[in-house]
Amino acid sequence: MKRTASAQWQGGLKDGKGSVSTQSKVLSQTQYSFGTRFENGIGTNPEELIAAAHAACFSMALSGQLGAASLTAESIQTAASLNFEKLDSGWTVTEIHLDVKCKIPGADKKAFETAANNAKAGCPISRLLNTKITMEANLI
Repeated sequence: MKRTASAQWQGGLKDGKGSVSTQSKVLSQTQYSFGTRFENGIGTNPEELIAAAHAACFSMALSGQLGAASLTAESIQTAASLNFEKLDSGWTVTEIHLDVKCKIPGADKKAFETAANNAKAGCPISRLLNTKITMEANLI
C-alpha cells in the first residue's frame, strides 16, 4: 500500500499560508498557516493531523487486539493530546497522550489492559513516532 498527501506554501513563515490535500480527497486544499499552528487561527496544522492519525490508528489496533482476545468492543473512543514544545533543538513533539474509553460487554479488565498496551506499542503510528507515548485506558 502507498498513501499520498501533498502540501503547498506561499509567502513568509508568519504572513504566508498553505494548504494540504490527501489522495482520498478527505482533505482538499485544507488551509494551514502560522496562526493555525502556533496561535488559534482557523484551519489545521501538522500536529493536529498527527494526533488525529494516532487516535484513529490506535483505535483500529485496539479493535484488532481485542478480536485476538475474543472480545468485541461496542465502542472505542480515543482522544490523542499532542504536546508541541520549543526545545533548544527547535520545535518538537515531546509527548502524545492517548485517552481511551471502551465499552466492551463482559470484558475482563486484565484482558482489556493487555490489549490496550499491545495496541499502543503495535499501532503503526505509535511505531512511527519518536516521542513519549502515554495512555489512560478505561472500560466504561
